[in-house]
Formats: sequence, structure tokens, C-alpha cells
Amino acid sequence: MSTTRQPESDRVWSVEMNGINPIDPQERHGRPLELFWVWFAGNIGILGVVYGAQYLAGNGLNLWQSLLIGLVATAVSFIFVGILSIPGVWGGAPMLTLSRAVFGTRGNIGPTLVSWISLVGWETILVITSAYALLALLRVVGVQTNPFWTFVCILVLAAAVVACGYWGHATLVWLQRVATWVFGLLTVVIIVFLVPQTDWHKVVSQPMGPWDTGLVTAFIIVMAATGIGWINTGADYARYLPRRSSGRAITLWTMLGGTLPLYVLMIVGVLLASHKTAVLTTADPLSTIQQALPSWLSIPYLLVAIGGLLAGAALDIYSSGLNLLAMGIRMRRQYAVLIDGVLMVLGAIYVLLIRNDFQGALTSFLLLLADALTVWAAIFLIDMIWRRSYDRKSLQDMGPASAYYYTAGFNIPACIAWVVGIVVGLLFTSSAFFNGPLAKGIFVSTSLGYLLGAAVSIVLYLALRPLFRYKQAAFLEDVPSI
Repeated sequence: MSTTRQPESDRVWSVEMNGINPIDPQERHGRPLELFWVWFAGNIGILGVVYGAQYLAGNGLNLWQSLLIGLVATAVSFIFVGILSIPGVWGGAPMLTLSRAVFGTRGNIGPTLVSWISLVGWETILVITSAYALLALLRVVGVQTNPFWTFVCILVLAAAVVACGYWGHATLVWLQRVATWVFGLLTVVIIVFLVPQTDWHKVVSQPMGPWDTGLVTAFIIVMAATGIGWINTGADYARYLPRRSSGRAITLWTMLGGTLPLYVLMIVGVLLASHKTAVLTTADPLSTIQQALPSWLSIPYLLVAIGGLLAGAALDIYSSGLNLLAMGIRMRRQYAVLIDGVLMVLGAIYVLLIRNDFQGALTSFLLLLADALTVWAAIFLIDMIWRRSYDRKSLQDMGPASAYYYTAGFNIPACIAWVVGIVVGLLFTSSAFFNGPLAKGIFVSTSLGYLLGAAVSIVLYLALRPLFRYKQAAFLEDVPSI
């Protein structure tokens, strides 16, 4: 298939016709470069400034440590996203549909359900946060905000997000490219006004932070807050690429697209924290950053904040719709997006108009789900090392005839490793929603428990896999190496 010509099933401003079915070879199009735009726009949100202030400077790191940890942690996390995008090219299917080959047609329902809840939750959080920004924008132009305007803001923002997901892949990629340029340039303008406020004496004289509660803590938290949050979506945006697309190029452009905006914004956050110390602990970082800017820049700043948040939410709702289908629910992809959109609106209304104190609990719960997703990603990553292709028919067949039916629909080694890894991770995890009994020392302030759970799951999966012999799937064709 041409790398440039779009097929009828995936055209800009036309509803995408494919769902979770593997993309036919004649419908493959695009280049790995398009992943740069997808991930750049999805991470251009001004919250990157908050990550730098609270996760780097807030953990006691000096400028040089922040420069190093911010770059390495973000890049490594998006390298994982890039690597996990490669199976999308191999199988031409979304992330959690490919996961059927790893966990079994029924065993995969658990990881898919967790992924779907996480995506719907985060898209709701992003719409809530963007609603706060839009309400602030209305106040700047003289509108007296009230519950009615809050409701209107929710509907307007949700409609924009749902429209992106409803149109689908080609339109979403096109919009992400436009958003990269528009909001990227506006962000540069904002940075120009933030950086000169830096207290350079304070920045230069800042002592080095401790390695355990400083460097290690910051590294793990930044990884969790950046690329790791997207590990269950990578293949969704790579599955249309021609089958001979380079795995290295896919990983490179994904890493650059996600790392570049976040790294720059995080370092700006570190510098801003030297002058605007409130940004280190504030529960309303958007307003705190706005106060550091001249009043005439408030409108561009809030537009950037809204645009960046919506770009991320659009990716979430597109992938959440695919996840809903991957659980075995039969409907058109765009209708799955509408269902998720309704849930997103209801969640935003509940938080903004009924229970303002619920957002913190929701965020803590979603962060806890990252334990299950981290373990899932570890098992998937190990599995793809020896898997080079996928049986197209078996990916779509949930019954006993599928090569991925395994034992009553469960790949026993993967499912056991997933459950055990989750339990281990939770035992060493401390959060506002749950405290594991073994969460002591460095585990209290980091997501290190998730990584420990992932490591245990890998060892267990490798140990159990040779004990089970399943029939081999029919492979499509050879693919280039990673």
C-alpha cells in the first residue's frame, strides 16, 4: 500500500470504517513520522510544567539533576511506548486486541477491562481540568461563571473530544499534527515570558538532591506520569502503517514526539519553581502558572492549556472505544466512542457540579490501576520478543477454533503471572486510595512497587510458559526486525 494515499476506510473528515479488525494490507498507509505528531500533541499540555515543578524540583533535585532525570525518565518511558507500538504493525490490530494472543481470548478480558476503565477515567479527568481552564477563560472575558456555564463548558469540551474519536484515526492524526504546530508555537511564547522570571541565584546554588528520596523517586514518578501512562495505547496508532515499516523508526518517532514537549515543559517548571514556589504544592497549578504571566497573555495561555488537555483526551477516547470492542462487545467503533463520551460527560458533571471532592479519589484510583497495566505491559513485552506476527482470523475469533483460545480461553502462564504481579505490586504500593502492608521506605513515595510487580510477573511467566504447550498460530508473513 502507498505510504501516502489514504484508503476509503480511513480518510480525514470521514468516519473511520475499521474497528478492532486487523487492517488489510491494501489499507495500510502512512509513515512512522506521523507518530511524532500524535505523541507531541498528546503531551503538549501545560501540565508538563507542573511535573517539572512538583516531581523534579519538589523532590529536591538541583538543575543538573533535573536536566538528567527529566530527559532519561521521559525518554525511557516513551521508548517502551514505541516498542509496544511495533506489534500494531505486525498484526494490524489495536493494542488490547493483540493482547488476546498473549492472555487468551477470555483471559484478555481482565486486562482490557482495566485498560478501558483507566482510559475513560483519564479522559474524564482531562475534560474536568480543561473545563476549569475554559471557565477561567470566560472569567477573563467578563463572563460571570455559574453552574449553568460549567455545564455548558463540559458539553462543549466533551463534544470536541468525542468528535475526534468519532471520526477516527486519519482525522485524529491530522488534528494532532495541526495541534502540534498551533499549540507548540503558543507554548513557546508562554515559555519566553516564564523563563526570565527565574531566580538564577537560587537555581545555581541549589544543592544536589539525595539519590534515594530524590533521584530514584523522581525518576520513577516521572516515568509513571509520562510515557507509562500511554503503554496500553501505542499499537492503536501504529496499526495502519505498512507492514514493512521500520520498528526502529516507530520507536524513535514515538520517543521524540512524547519526550520533546514534556522535557522542555518540565525544565520550565523547575525554573518557575525558583520564583513561584506555590507551584510546588498547589492543587490548582493552572491558576498558579497564569499568575506568573502578564494579564494580556492569559487568553493564549488558557487556550494552550485547553488545547493540550483536549489533545490528550482525544487519544484516550479513541483508544477507550477500541478497548470496549476488544472486550467482545459487538458494535461499530464510533458508537463505542459515543458510549465512552456519555460516561465521560456524566463523570465530569458529577465531579464539577455534585461532588467537587471526588476528583482526588478518582485520580488516586486511576493511579492504582497503573499497577495492573504495568504488569500487563511487562508480560506483553516479553511475549513479543519471540512473537513476530499474529493470526488475523484468531484475533477476531473468541471461540475454541481460535489459536488464542488456549485453555478454555485462558493462556494460563500469562494470566497467573498477571494476577501475581498485580498482588505483589499492591503489597508494596502506598496511595491515598490503598496502602499495601509492605509499602515501607522508598516504596511509600514512589511507584516502585509497580515495577517490582512487573519484574515478578516476567520471571513467573518465563518459568511457567515452557510447562504449557499450545497449538501454534498461523503467521501472516515475516516482518523486519525491531
